[in-house]
Amino acid sequence: MSVEPWSRLLEVVEDDILPLTRDGVAAGNKIFGAAILRSADLSVIVAGTNEETACPLWHGEMVTIRNLYLLPEAERPPPSECLFLSTHEPCAMCLSAITWGGYPAIYYLFGYEQTRDRFHIPHDLRILKEVFAEDGKYSRENQYWKIHDIVASVAECDPEDRVPLVASISRLREQYDELSNRYQSKKGEGSIPLP
Repeated sequence: MSVEPWSRLLEVVEDDILPLTRDGVAAGNKIFGAAILRSADLSVIVAGTNEETACPLWHGEMVTIRNLYLLPEAERPPPSECLFLSTHEPCAMCLSAITWGGYPAIYYLFGYEQTRDRFHIPHDLRILKEVFAEDGKYSRENQYWKIHDIVASVAECDPEDRVPLVASISRLREQYDELSNRYQSKKGEGSIPLP
């Protein structure tokens, strides 16, 4: 990228995201914001900022994606023709959402370390360290939660208690198999970026 695109991205942060973030912080939210831009001309399609006081999942990136889908479908370019601009390196949840959204390029201004050290918001690095193991799998028990596998737990039940539970699991598997087959038969017909 030449100087001009970098300049434009910084301009978008200052002119489109920062004003929203000022209002968000005044309402008690964190400092994270984002924008979705057309790759071809770097025009802003939507911008957003953190709205965690309304919902803990409404990080700036999540709000921005939501804002895009509030636009009429005819006004939404395909994600493959866009780039995602975030004020801060996206957390694991937001990275996943951006990935599922189909955006081929992500740009951010402040990295995890700056977010932790400069802005005193250490959660991203803590969560990554606690939840995700080096092999790419997540830690099944960490300082935030413990996850339970229902099927594995049922397998450890007394045999007489296990019978109705196994029957329920079997019924649910059949129903989900049927739903999956329906989905798979139509997969690719819609506009889901990662079908």
